[in-house]
Amino acid sequence: MSETKTKFRVGLIVPSSNVTMETEIPAMLHARELVEPEKFTFHSSRMRMKSVTKEELEAMDNDSGRCAIELSDAAVDVMGYACLVAIMTRGNGYHCTSQERLSKIAIENGSPAPVVTSAGAIVDALQIMGVKKVALIAPYMRPLTEQVVGYIENSGVEVTDFIALEIANNLEVGAQDPMNLDRIVEDLDHSDAEVIILSACVQMPSLEAVQVVQDRLGKPVITAAIATTYFLLKELGLKTYVPNAGELLSGSY
Repeated sequence: MSETKTKFRVGLIVPSSNVTMETEIPAMLHARELVEPEKFTFHSSRMRMKSVTKEELEAMDNDSGRCAIELSDAAVDVMGYACLVAIMTRGNGYHCTSQERLSKIAIENGSPAPVVTSAGAIVDALQIMGVKKVALIAPYMRPLTEQVVGYIENSGVEVTDFIALEIANNLEVGAQDPMNLDRIVEDLDHSDAEVIILSACVQMPSLEAVQVVQDRLGKPVITAAIATTYFLLKELGLKTYVPNAGELLSGSY
């Protein structure tokens, strides 16, 4: 009789200037370790990107295949790919193309692993939650934010309102105080929204604010990092529960 697997390697495909993916996703899974038996280690490969422009995002995404090879060399059990906006600016439904391409690369390298993109995670999470209307906050320049909105709406979910913080420098995005989102959300018209996407970007810190905002507003709150973590757990066949990480990771989905 084989033993139940309890140790998992999580591969992270990370923009070179991203300093949040490797803090918030491990923070959530380490918090889960306190209440569930599984343990996680984290292994990263980086793609060059300094400014959040369409040109840099496309060049970065073109380098993601190398990252998949490097992580499959480490025989990771699952891969998570942030950057949400890099995927969403390459055309509606591109997350499927990206996930299939990177999964194929891992298979060809001899270490198959499912791939989760933060873009696909957000879209699929809203479907799982049965949501038809959302409001969101993103750090991107307005034209890029509008593309994110269009991508989500193409999946059948209406974005009732959005705020674009218009921060072009990716390091500056990562330096934001997550608790500022508790104030920024007051400027967001979420009256008709069923769910608030508090951060439509894995780089913009938000984890500390999620439960605070959700409890105060009485409305489900998710982020790109939370959705990514949910699907990492789902791909590993594990209980999708993380304490104090909002509705999606409450174990109800």
